[in-house]
Amino acid sequence: MSQISATPSRTLSAIFDNQREAQRAVDRLIDAGIPTSSVRLMPGNESDTPVTQRSEQHQGFFASLADFFMPDEDRYSYAEGLSRGGYLVVVSDLEQAHYERAVDILDDEGSIDLDEREQSWRSEGWGGYQANAGTEGYTGTEGYGEGTAALGSRDFGATDRLGERDDDEVIPVVDESLVVGKRDVNLGRVRVRSYLREEPVSANVNLHEERITLDRRPVDRPLSDGDMAFRDRTIEAEAHAEEAVIGKEARVTEEISLRRDSTERQETITDTVRKTEVEIEDDRTMTDTDRLSRR
Repeated sequence: MSQISATPSRTLSAIFDNQREAQRAVDRLIDAGIPTSSVRLMPGNESDTPVTQRSEQHQGFFASLADFFMPDEDRYSYAEGLSRGGYLVVVSDLEQAHYERAVDILDDEGSIDLDEREQSWRSEGWGGYQANAGTEGYTGTEGYGEGTAALGSRDFGATDRLGERDDDEVIPVVDESLVVGKRDVNLGRVRVRSYLREEPVSANVNLHEERITLDRRPVDRPLSDGDMAFRDRTIEAEAHAEEAVIGKEARVTEEISLRRDSTERQETITDTVRKTEVEIEDDRTMTDTDRLSRR
């Protein structure tokens, strides 16, 4: 049984192993009357980078899922699925009439059971979501780095709330940096197919033809020696005619091939990062001893 996550705002999310199943689910959701603007398909990592070297992809996907307002634990698991090449389908602003139908479609088209998949990932060394690592922490092993790897230079594990410690309270100063990854995107396909087609053609040719005509005409004259009368004689003639002979000659008139040209382009990514600003207010009344100690 696949796992489909729902939020209080009637938003469903499900992850699929391949694009074909995910796209089929999207098409069925739209055919069921759900607005196209409410259905979103998010492709995962499509490169050949080994799973154990995808910490940057995970961080990027985790950040991009912030717009869906899903629980951090689900968001963390979906980011892991996307970094492993999965495809996420999110259906937002669902009406009550479409809700059950959308759940059935996502389940029928093969959305994965996220709980079972998380167990499989953990058997491979995946650390899973850590609540005390902050909302955007990334915990993993085997190539992801030891311990907690958070976005930028943040260290979420060192934060304590006021009143929970008896010793000096600590406020961590956090700087967030932008991590930009890359993934392969299919821009379309060009296919050239050749096939045979027959079409009628015609050509004019002049043909020569002979005919034999038997002439018999009455005469009345004396028999002469040249008439060679009273002898057996045979005369004959052959008639000939020309007939059309068809031959075909094939000639190559064009050659078609496909060539892939590669270019490099530079793109500027613009986003926002967060930094902790600290304001210190010191309204203590300084004594002479304090002034001397600060010199």
